[in-house]
Amino acid sequence: MRDYTQFYIDGQWVDPATPNPFDVINPATEAVCARISLGGEADVNRAVAAARKAFDTYSQTSRQERVELLEACAAVYEKRYRDIAAAISEEMGAPITFAEKAQAHTGLGHLQEAARVLKEFSFEENLGAHRVFKEPIGVCGLITPWNWPMNQIGCKVAPALAVGCTVILKPSEIAPLSARLWAEVMHEAGVPAGVFNLVNGDGPGVGTLLSRHPDIDMMSFTGSTRAGTLVAQNAAPSVKRVTQELGGKSPNIILEDADLASAVKQGVRSMFANTGQSCNAPSRMLVPAARLAEAEAIAREVAEKVVLGDPADPGTHMGPVVSQLQYDRIQALIEQGIEEGAKLVVGGPGKPEGHETGYFVRPTVFSDVNNDMTIAREEIFGPVLVMIPYTGEEEAIRIANDTPYGLAGYVQSGDIDHARRVASRIRAGNIHINGASGGYDVPFGGFKQSGNGREWGAHGFADFLEIKAVEGYGT
Repeated sequence: MRDYTQFYIDGQWVDPATPNPFDVINPATEAVCARISLGGEADVNRAVAAARKAFDTYSQTSRQERVELLEACAAVYEKRYRDIAAAISEEMGAPITFAEKAQAHTGLGHLQEAARVLKEFSFEENLGAHRVFKEPIGVCGLITPWNWPMNQIGCKVAPALAVGCTVILKPSEIAPLSARLWAEVMHEAGVPAGVFNLVNGDGPGVGTLLSRHPDIDMMSFTGSTRAGTLVAQNAAPSVKRVTQELGGKSPNIILEDADLASAVKQGVRSMFANTGQSCNAPSRMLVPAARLAEAEAIAREVAEKVVLGDPADPGTHMGPVVSQLQYDRIQALIEQGIEEGAKLVVGGPGKPEGHETGYFVRPTVFSDVNNDMTIAREEIFGPVLVMIPYTGEEEAIRIANDTPYGLAGYVQSGDIDHARRVASRIRAGNIHINGASGGYDVPFGGFKQSGNGREWGAHGFADFLEIKAVEGYGT
């Protein structure tokens, strides 16, 4: 069992001011796999003081110094790559093949992309006799989730360090193992003391303390919309910047001119990737009503071929959901879908046969869903797809936008111009045409209750920068 009870503050591994042990559960075995300590006010104050002190010097480092630092971090990350993938698989149940190919790669990708962007990024702009400067915002509190742990750490820490900010990271207490390894990478790469700090804790504890802290200049949060609003409320009295990447209930519009078999297969597989635990998952599949039965048969066939099992087994397609709490919530929503009259195509309540231990959920597809049903409104965050029939393109677009969320949208069409027209009318931050997915340079973020600000690539730098205009600079 891993003992990760220390925090990383001011370039050192330190004991918590007051130990508060917390067990980390392996979701595939339901056994304790690690122990951390939840932080408190003294730990947060110590980390913020270290970050504040370090900011004075780190913010003045040269572009080249920071490029070299990010490249050093990426090099160490590559050395620890398999350790990081194994930690992700253990802490949140991702199949090891998926953890290695996708989950772990995101951390490396964001470090490399931040270094690439930084080499050419413009921190100054002339406006006649005046000059505009983009300067690091200061000390940043970063709160990251359990579902894509390295992705969310990487897309916050990398740009923050690139532009000259210092940070305090609070990863999810449910899946903190990979964050510990990230801190080890930072240390070995030579990140200066106080520039990166790690304090474990829960939202009501450390998360609230960070959000309220008067010496933190900016909060970057990824998680549920409910928790994100609390971060914003706690940050409001100190008028600090808050950026949020929150929930989603993303539509996947299969247009009349799409290849139905290909589109449905792709949509179902995408929904079940990461056990449905992705905020941008294509969880609402909109299908032409006349072809709904055909789409159901295709979806059932794909779902029945999903291999559930031990995340450490390279043949596993889908592991467990992350916790008992998540399992119970997903089960309740599946039951509610049945009670509200949705057609259960495949899956359903209860654990899959042979998987009585572990938080395993049956790959589930509902059909004949209307957009007012609970399963069409709430983010289930599990392997549950809802299929919604539509009649006419205008109805499909209306249903797609009939949600408080706006993180992502998906359009499937055999005509690229047709797909572009429909994509332009979906109110969401990321639209995927025919399954396309952007690289680390493409901005990520949402409309409406899916958040504000953008992460990834050059667009991700903006959240960590303040704008200073110096008038008369050139006179």
